[in-house]
Amino acid sequence: MRQLLTGARIFTGETILDGRSLLVGDGRILDIVAPGRTPPEVVRTVALEAGDLLAPGFLDIQVNGGGGVLFNEKPTPEGALAIAAAHRRFGTTGLLPTIITDTPDRHRAAAGAAVKAAAQPGSGVLGIHFEGPFISPQRVGAHDPRFVRAPDEDDLAFIGGLPARMPGGRVLLTLAPECVEDAALSRLMAAGVILSVGHTMASAERVVEAFDLGVRGVTHLYNAMPGIANRQPGPAGAALGDGRPWCGLIADGHHVHPLMMRAALAARPRGRMMLVTDAMPPTGTDADRFELNGRTIYRRDGRLVLADGTLAGADLDMVTAVRNAGTLIGLPLEESLRMASLYPAEFLGMADERGRIAPGWRADLVLLRPDLTVKGTWVEGEWRGA
Repeated sequence: MRQLLTGARIFTGETILDGRSLLVGDGRILDIVAPGRTPPEVVRTVALEAGDLLAPGFLDIQVNGGGGVLFNEKPTPEGALAIAAAHRRFGTTGLLPTIITDTPDRHRAAAGAAVKAAAQPGSGVLGIHFEGPFISPQRVGAHDPRFVRAPDEDDLAFIGGLPARMPGGRVLLTLAPECVEDAALSRLMAAGVILSVGHTMASAERVVEAFDLGVRGVTHLYNAMPGIANRQPGPAGAALGDGRPWCGLIADGHHVHPLMMRAALAARPRGRMMLVTDAMPPTGTDADRFELNGRTIYRRDGRLVLADGTLAGADLDMVTAVRNAGTLIGLPLEESLRMASLYPAEFLGMADERGRIAPGWRADLVLLRPDLTVKGTWVEGEWRGA
């Protein structure tokens, strides 16, 4: 059905337009309509509030849970869909359900679930993110060290075979490059797996070698990696000094100090920083705790922590991250929105149909109030209120 969305401002991914309307149909954006022009064959006109803003739907590459569901505990199609539905209320129209370090059987179940969920039209599930298990035993964070290991032939065949099972979907793997040989990295990337450095003790030199091979990302910059020192810059220093990778940033004010976030933005080329939530089951609920691998995670003062205070994911949603990018980092609204939509689309290789409002792009949109809260979303042109 063709719909004409009128009255709101429109953020195209580059600039904010006033006085325009948006024509959508068959799940796609058909036209940005200039003032005074009425396009033909409009079935329905939807009047929006003048102060609201239409923007590209948010994309989140690191989502462990939401709506009371943890993907590690419910690695099923229903679990993935429930997580996507919970985050849609906060403007996220596409995400990668993320399974952290766990057993091989749990990883395989999660992969099968993501394949089925991603195949459902309008699901919002874009693939899967494996955060581990091929990480440094010294930088496990909240991951269960019992399941940390190096990849074997079965792992490489399994993960490398996933992109072919998920046409149009994406497979992202966070790993410690000092724990995986170059031949394995190259084999996975040749199969279509996107690789990201994280939970690592690697030297800066080893991280740059991984970038040279084609590793594209850095998972939650600064977290689960050594700090930067003048003669030992480490993974974070490599990420700041090398312009090639995309870096994820948890902008909750707890994982990274605002000054360090500003330093990262100043050092990185425009377009290479993305907002991620690293969200856990409490997102979208009033729960004050949940279980992860038999350990209780507590929700305290905007943080999710183990009993010893170790951060365990984030109590964050994407629209809050967008607001924080303005208040904590001082970014213009347009750049904050790009970090939640266009830049992750580019990282995932999906910028030819996501992350912008332009003719031919997917009608995956978020409608924001003037205070940057979410009024609702369209996924493939279908509206759902927040």
